[in-house]
Amino acid sequence: MYEYLKGIVTFIGPAYIVLELNGTGHLLYIANPFRFSNQLNQETIIYVHQAVREDAITLYGFKDYNEKQLYLKLISVSGIGPKSGLAILANDDHVGLVQAIESEEISYLMKFPGVGKKTAAQIILDLKGKLDDLEIIRVPIDGVMQQELSLSQDQKPVNEAIEALTALGYSAKEIKKVEPEIRKMNKETTDAYLREALRLLMKK
Repeated sequence: MYEYLKGIVTFIGPAYIVLELNGTGHLLYIANPFRFSNQLNQETIIYVHQAVREDAITLYGFKDYNEKQLYLKLISVSGIGPKSGLAILANDDHVGLVQAIESEEISYLMKFPGVGKKTAAQIILDLKGKLDDLEIIRVPIDGVMQQELSLSQDQKPVNEAIEALTALGYSAKEIKKVEPEIRKMNKETTDAYLREALRLLMKK
């Protein structure tokens, strides 16, 4: 069982990254792979969870120890699978997530893909009062809260962000509701576009 891997990030896609370690490329599924964009071709430490099934061995990667622990708590809930757990973590407002669980806000939890009313209620039942040991910190966009980034004429970042939403399980209908808004934004990175798209989806 792995706690973390230390290697070179060699590829970043909508659903996963590749971490090269001792000449071997490890495929790691990530909630928001583009958070690692500034570490492409650089050595980094990624916390991992290894899931073993009869037909597959899968690695899931996380920014830090606390994000990994939150993920493990989420997938312990009946009805939350590995993909649903990543989709929930993709929204950086983990403080808001914990607060929603503690205050029993079922409607907030139902905004995540794959989470219906029954599953939302199960999350609250299983996790309320059990997340106090996590040091959850809201992560600012690109290290600065509310800072506007310069205009980018390249559409690749916003297109990659939309692909990432699909990989997380959001429907085409849901994506169409926020796509016009994020295309108007002046962001430089895929990570920034994806964070904004996820924030808007939680408001719909």
